[in-house]
Amino acid sequence: MLLFLYTLLLLHQLHTKAGNTLCRMMGDPKYPLISKNGDINIGALFPVHSTETLPSFEFTQKPQPLSCSSMNLRDFRLAQIMIFAIEEINNSESLLPNVSIGYQIYDTCGSRLSTMSAIMGLMNGQEFGGGDKCIGQSPLHAIIGDSESTATVILSRTTGPFKIPVISHSASCECLGNRKDYPSFFRTTASDYHQSRALAYIIKDLGWSWVGAVNSDNEYGNYGMAIFLKIAQEEGICVEYSAKFYRTETEKLQKVVYTIKKSTAKVVVAFVSFLEMGLLIDQLSIQNITGLQMIGVKSWITSENYITPNSFRVLGGSLGFAMRKINIEGFSDYVTKAFWETAIPCLYLEGISSQYALSCRRYEDLLVLKNYNEDVTEHRYSANVYEAVYAVAHSLHSLLKCKEQEGCEKGLTIQPQQVVEALKKVNFTVKFGDRVWFDSTGATVAQYEIVNWQQNSDGSFQFKPVGYYDASLPPDQRFVLNTENIIWAGGKLQKPRSVCSESCPPGTRKATQKGRPVCCYDCIPCAEGEISNETDSNNCKQCPEEYWSNAEKNKCVLKAVEFLSFTEVMGIVLVFFSLFGVGLTALVAFLFYSKRDTPIVKANNSELSFLLLFSLTLCFLCSLTFIGRPTEWSCMLRHTAFGITFVLCISCVLGKTIVVLMAFKATLPGSDVMKWFGPEQQRLSVLAFTLIQVLICVLWLTISPPFPYKNMKYYHEKIILECSLGSTIGFWAVLVYIGLLAVLCFILAFLARTLPDNFNEAKFITFSMLIFCAVWITFIPGYVSSPGKFTVAVEIFAILASSIGLLFCIFAPKCYIILCKPEQNTKQHMMGKRTLSPT
Repeated sequence: MLLFLYTLLLLHQLHTKAGNTLCRMMGDPKYPLISKNGDINIGALFPVHSTETLPSFEFTQKPQPLSCSSMNLRDFRLAQIMIFAIEEINNSESLLPNVSIGYQIYDTCGSRLSTMSAIMGLMNGQEFGGGDKCIGQSPLHAIIGDSESTATVILSRTTGPFKIPVISHSASCECLGNRKDYPSFFRTTASDYHQSRALAYIIKDLGWSWVGAVNSDNEYGNYGMAIFLKIAQEEGICVEYSAKFYRTETEKLQKVVYTIKKSTAKVVVAFVSFLEMGLLIDQLSIQNITGLQMIGVKSWITSENYITPNSFRVLGGSLGFAMRKINIEGFSDYVTKAFWETAIPCLYLEGISSQYALSCRRYEDLLVLKNYNEDVTEHRYSANVYEAVYAVAHSLHSLLKCKEQEGCEKGLTIQPQQVVEALKKVNFTVKFGDRVWFDSTGATVAQYEIVNWQQNSDGSFQFKPVGYYDASLPPDQRFVLNTENIIWAGGKLQKPRSVCSESCPPGTRKATQKGRPVCCYDCIPCAEGEISNETDSNNCKQCPEEYWSNAEKNKCVLKAVEFLSFTEVMGIVLVFFSLFGVGLTALVAFLFYSKRDTPIVKANNSELSFLLLFSLTLCFLCSLTFIGRPTEWSCMLRHTAFGITFVLCISCVLGKTIVVLMAFKATLPGSDVMKWFGPEQQRLSVLAFTLIQVLICVLWLTISPPFPYKNMKYYHEKIILECSLGSTIGFWAVLVYIGLLAVLCFILAFLARTLPDNFNEAKFITFSMLIFCAVWITFIPGYVSSPGKFTVAVEIFAILASSIGLLFCIFAPKCYIILCKPEQNTKQHMMGKRTLSPT
């Protein structure tokens, strides 16, 4: 308990002692480059110089102050526009009428070390009275700057705990939009989120899918490039390489240049800060790397410093997004006269050489610009600085309760946090027409001009506007690019191509190459039955069932329909043989009719012979029903006609076979068998056998008849139009019944083979049935294995072959005797009677 009380007492004494401590500067003060006192003071950070020289850190003596060199004209102009705006406000009778604004402008030399030193100088001030206590309050009400995102991050993080508002004119890093980390940060430029998206859109719009990417290794470049890469991936843009470097990293810069040189991408996105871009241009010129289409950002794309004959050889035709060019009335005259009279007072001491030398030594490199104003119109950030100063003035105007006639209440104490809250509410219009207000992230609306590096006929260079991007417009109107006004890399009028792989034409699809980005692919022809009718199609589409791909694989066309037609060679040949068979049968019938009274015709049962010839004619004709486009009626007719006519034919042959057997048996003594199988029984047997087949066919047609069918399974590329059997049982019942009759006929004829030689009808029937069965046995495997129209051709061939076999085997010998051996056409010869020779 005693220890705790002792600790509290010690802490109280230390606090009392610290409260009485006077403010005093530790080390040498950091002086502003340009300053002026006023009732209210505004600080500013600009990299007026771009090169910093570090002193020796050997610790043998006190280190010398940092030395800055290499004049940065662009940011010097920004410092001038700030002073110009402050002078306008100080002379205004409506804005802060009786309050003067002072300023302290520090040079950051484009380095982080100098930036931190300048921030400390801004926040501490330079003079401390003897009685002043350290109250922890900055002498500034707001800070303008910095030009770069990295320096602005350092500035905002340092001033954040003190709630000092920071208003940047060009720090566009998306990271600064985080209100949790940077609650008192504002900017009169837009976030790089919009610029990064716009970069992806312009590349997509120009048809480039293969690009390189280079960025500064700082907040501006890293955040901006990260957003671009994300959007590029969403838009199908491939990045061959993404390299980065910082201005002090010479080796990394060399690697970046080597990467650019060896790459195949013809388009390079350079999300690079102003100072890094100068170093990159120098190295590209040294390496003589030309012909690249550079896509730039607002930090460097409109820099007058960089568009020279040497750099134009490397970067001519560059495209990029720039801040809008706004001419501020009166500023051009101000930079050559009023500025030097008010901001650089040493000029009045020219008569006193010693004082002049002492006061103006640090302005030596600035004084050479005293009469130069040709670059003023191209400085596009001037309006942003101008608006930033006026935003601070309007917020102070409301806090000091200023009235146009009565003035402002000077006695009010304004805390930095109050300025922050007032800035959130500002909404005014400057003299050149822009409305100034800050969104929830502290930024303004994104409005960019798209410019193109071009060379005029007189050899001069210009940043020609070729489009714009305005985030305040509807999405379909935000981006406009006039490609006909663009001069491309190398001074060419034709847009360069930058792709990893050429576009895949219709009829092919993209197949990504293993281990490479999606923009690198091979073009694979679509498979049979698939098409792609677009360029760079990722997949081929399957054609509908009745369609097939054409030869180019870019269109689905109706599949070819295949069936055995009358017009093709095979159909013509089969029709010929069918009609030939009909004609031959008709000739035989005519011959038999003309010789109907001769013994050979009578002996062979002329009635069954004529019925057989009639049925053979029908068999030849039914083959014609298999040719032609299948229809519902033709499908039913072809199979039933085939089945019935062949049964009629076999029935007749069977009747003739039985007659032969009966005739042989009748010759035996005491036999009366012929009365059981006379002409009436023969007719009834033929009719009965045929009616059974008719009944089978009727049942088949009733239950499940054949029908036209589009067979798309056998061939993918064409449709086989065929007759589906309907009921396979019905089809095979018809065939089996024909087969049974044929086998029965064959057996009976085979049993009659021992008849007398002269009476050889049974032998011919046996041989005809042998041919018939052989044809139809071989038909079955041929029918099953033949594709498409050949199936029908095999069936027709079987019909014709078996019909011709029956015709020739049964009737050819008889016709031979009638025509060539009429002497044998006698009853005596037919009965086999011979004259016996003497023994």
